[in-house]
Amino acid sequence: MTKRDWVMKSTVAVMLSTSLLMGGQAGVVAAKTQDSKQSEVANIATSLIGKDYEYKAKGPKQFGSAELATYAYKQVGISIGSTISSLYKTGTKVSEKSVVPGDLVFFASSGSGSPTFMGIYIGSDQFVYSSKGEDEVVVKKYSEYSNKFVGARRVIDSNSSENTPSKPEKPVSNIADQVIKNGEKYMGTKYKYGSSSSTTKTFDCSSFTQRVFKEAGITLPRDSRQQSTVGKSVSKSNLQKGDLIFMKASVTSSSDRITHVAIYAGDGKILHTYGSPGVTYSKYDGTNWEKRTVKIKRVI
Repeated sequence: MTKRDWVMKSTVAVMLSTSLLMGGQAGVVAAKTQDSKQSEVANIATSLIGKDYEYKAKGPKQFGSAELATYAYKQVGISIGSTISSLYKTGTKVSEKSVVPGDLVFFASSGSGSPTFMGIYIGSDQFVYSSKGEDEVVVKKYSEYSNKFVGARRVIDSNSSENTPSKPEKPVSNIADQVIKNGEKYMGTKYKYGSSSSTTKTFDCSSFTQRVFKEAGITLPRDSRQQSTVGKSVSKSNLQKGDLIFMKASVTSSSDRITHVAIYAGDGKILHTYGSPGVTYSKYDGTNWEKRTVKIKRVI
């Protein structure tokens, strides 16, 4: 590490510590007291300043743009997406001037449209990101990038240590029942891989879950792997109606890569869509569906 890098890290660390302790305003952005994990993410991001940039590198010595955020959150036990596009849909949307340490901030080189690079806000009007142009992880003044800002997302809300999708303020049981009811009205609808999220004439597994949760007021990402990054992880023994169940390709598959998602409907059944039956109920307990399960998330 060069002397310049050491000085930069030390300076930012002091600024971040002061911001988190005081919970006051620095520059144009309010730095609010945060969930301990989110604050820890900001500290981890700060510790990575000076690491090399490498396209799609996952760390710990080199980092791509999105992979820096993925790595930082992984260190506190939270799994999020690994691409800018998936992270741009993760968690809860926050405004430009409402960001707090640990929030993900997104920018577009053109100043509009889809984000082309991203970072982690660390407080004191600063954010950290892995810069292709500077070939390393750097710290920048957040307010100076206002003309390139296109969005910010909060992975951890003030009452949770998990990645949380947006959802309405309703009793959990009512929402779960509504999700199942929404799904039932599409029973028999044909399955089509890659179905558009804008149609209800056909569904694939994740467009179906996205649709029925949306109709209950809960926004989910588009594909199954993105959906698996939101919500709270639960075990099979704690399954509840409305939980999302993520599965690998087959029982014998050596890879846990997610290829299917279903909704737990209670009473040992799942509601989902696949193949010739289209939208249907299937038995879950003791079946290959259960044996293929790699992850269960609660978004209600």
